[in-house]
Amino acid sequence: MGNPRMLVFFFIAFITVAQSLPFIVLHGIGDKCRHQGINHFIELLSDWSESQGYCIEVGNGSWDSWTMPLTEQTAIACEKVKKISDLRQGYNIVGLSQGNLIARGIIEFCDGGPPVNNFVSLGGPHAGTASVPLCGSELVCKFVDAIIELEVYSSIVQAHVAPSGYVKIPTDIAGYISGCKFLPKLNNEIISERNSTYRKRFSSLQNLVLIMFENDTIIIPKETAWFGYYPDGAFHPVLTPQQTKLYIEDWIGLRTLDEAGKVKFISVSGDHLSISQSDMKRHIVPYLKDHISMVTTYNTKNRRILI
Repeated sequence: MGNPRMLVFFFIAFITVAQSLPFIVLHGIGDKCRHQGINHFIELLSDWSESQGYCIEVGNGSWDSWTMPLTEQTAIACEKVKKISDLRQGYNIVGLSQGNLIARGIIEFCDGGPPVNNFVSLGGPHAGTASVPLCGSELVCKFVDAIIELEVYSSIVQAHVAPSGYVKIPTDIAGYISGCKFLPKLNNEIISERNSTYRKRFSSLQNLVLIMFENDTIIIPKETAWFGYYPDGAFHPVLTPQQTKLYIEDWIGLRTLDEAGKVKFISVSGDHLSISQSDMKRHIVPYLKDHISMVTTYNTKNRRILI
C-alpha cells in the first residue's frame, strides 16, 4: 500500500457583474453645481444613460470660476476626483465651455488620478479664444473688467482672471507663449517644456467628442471647440484642426486619436451651450453608457480524501 495522501479540492467560482461607469460634469464660467440648470442637465444624462453623475465644484462656483487661475482650479478638481471612490475603476467626463479646459487638465496633469474613458466636450475653447468671454453687470464682472484693462498677459491679470489663461491673441503669439499661464502648457505649445506624458495621457482616451455650436458668440472663433484656430499672426482664415501645428506635429495626441477613429467632430445648431435634448441623447448619452466587468472570485474548500 502507498502512503496516505491528502487531496484538497477547491471550487473556483467567477461571477461577472456589469457596472456602468460613472461620469463627472465640469460646468462653465459663472455657473455653479447648485444651479438648477446644472442639476437638471446631470439628472437627464444620468437617467438616459443609467449611470451615476457627479458635478465637480471648484471653490464657491461662480466667483472662483472667474477669478481663480485655471492651474489652481485644475489642482483642486484633480484632488476631488481622486477622493471619489466610485470613480476608481474609471469614469467619463462631460465638460461645458471653460470646464473643458479643467477636464483636460485633469486628464493631462492629474498624477495618480483614475483613468478617463470618454471625454465629451461642449463648446470648449480648446485652441484658445481671441477675446475674453462677455461677463455682465454683476460685481464680479466689474472686477474682472477692471483687471482685464491692465493687459491680458500681465502677471496680475493671469493671477486673478481665469479666462485670461486661455486667451490667445493671434497677433501676439510671443506674449501668449511667455505670459499666458495655462493653455500653452495644456496644449504643449512651449517647445522647451513640451511634455510627452501629457500627450500619452490625452491620447489614451477611448473617445473624444468635440461639440461645436454653429452660432456660438462666446468663444472666438467657434471652431476652437474642434481645436481649429487662426494662424499665428493673423485673424483669418480659421484653420481646420487638421491644418494646425498642434495637430500636424501631434503635440497632445489629437492626431493620434483622430487617425484611430476616436475623435468625433460634431456641429449642432444654436448659440453657446444651447443644446437640445435630442442632441444630448444623440451625441452625449452613447458615450456615458460604458460598462466595466467586475469579476469576483470565490475559493470554496470541498473535502479531504485519503487514498
